[in-house]
Amino acid sequence: MNTLYLKGLTIIDLSHRLPGPLCGKILSDLGANVIKIEDHIFQDPFSSGLFAKFDSSFISWYENLNNGKTIEKYDFNSPDDQLVIRNKILNADAVIMGLPLKTREKLGITNTDLMLNKAMVVLELLSTELEQKSMHDLNVLAITGLLTQYVADHSEKILAPPFLPIAGITFGHKGATDLLAGYINSTKNQKTEFVKTYLDQTTEELLGIFWPKVDRLKKRTKFLHNGLYPCYCLYQTKDQNYVALAAVEEKFWLRFCKVFNLETKLERFHNQDKTLFELVSQKIQSYNLDEIEELIKNEDICLSSIKKI
Repeated sequence: MNTLYLKGLTIIDLSHRLPGPLCGKILSDLGANVIKIEDHIFQDPFSSGLFAKFDSSFISWYENLNNGKTIEKYDFNSPDDQLVIRNKILNADAVIMGLPLKTREKLGITNTDLMLNKAMVVLELLSTELEQKSMHDLNVLAITGLLTQYVADHSEKILAPPFLPIAGITFGHKGATDLLAGYINSTKNQKTEFVKTYLDQTTEELLGIFWPKVDRLKKRTKFLHNGLYPCYCLYQTKDQNYVALAAVEEKFWLRFCKVFNLETKLERFHNQDKTLFELVSQKIQSYNLDEIEELIKNEDICLSSIKKI
């Protein structure tokens, strides 16, 4: 359970879909009073509209991303509701901005309107600083070069993307960090701090760390974390389930070999050929998943079950 460090802080969440609401959830989990304001007609597309229509999982995402927030819906075209929204924002400590300029002008919450002599931060989550282009998670992973790793070992004509929207998730976390940093600065100066966080910059800065430029120049795409070594890989069991082996440290590897009766003189990092991969696979494939779970229930060897849904 998170410590409620931000108790007493009020944040208005005017964002939608993933990054902004995730940013708000992180802050809510830390104790902030997060109020998500939506137009009663043009609601968050994860809950109603495009995304919710073609994939019902987005409705669950919406519920999870906004759990713990207060959700209020107004008529953005109503002068009375516009006044209520504006007053809530003017009395808040921070705003996660996700509205187009035209809507902000209608509500009276442009940057000029919010340039106040009080501690307040306005966070905008934007795709890119350099070009006026829209992009989704998959686009930014491609643009920053990170998908090069993913496609390196594939030759299919149609290739499914990675499962999680990791760029968007990272973006939401960075937004929460930037908002808090901006609020600290606004508190010192007692005026509104306007903060912009960019999807492409965040992806390159935080995810690009793990594929260093020196390795990109060498066109290296295989590493420990994507299957370079036998001791850190996914293996299929006898009943077509999988286990995740992460026996990087020698003590875990030696214990794994003992528990599974794997006799080999090859080092756990042997990858000059597939010999050790195959030896490990053969041992894992000789057991059903339940048998493996029973075998390792009292063992500490960094081996975990991956059950099929």
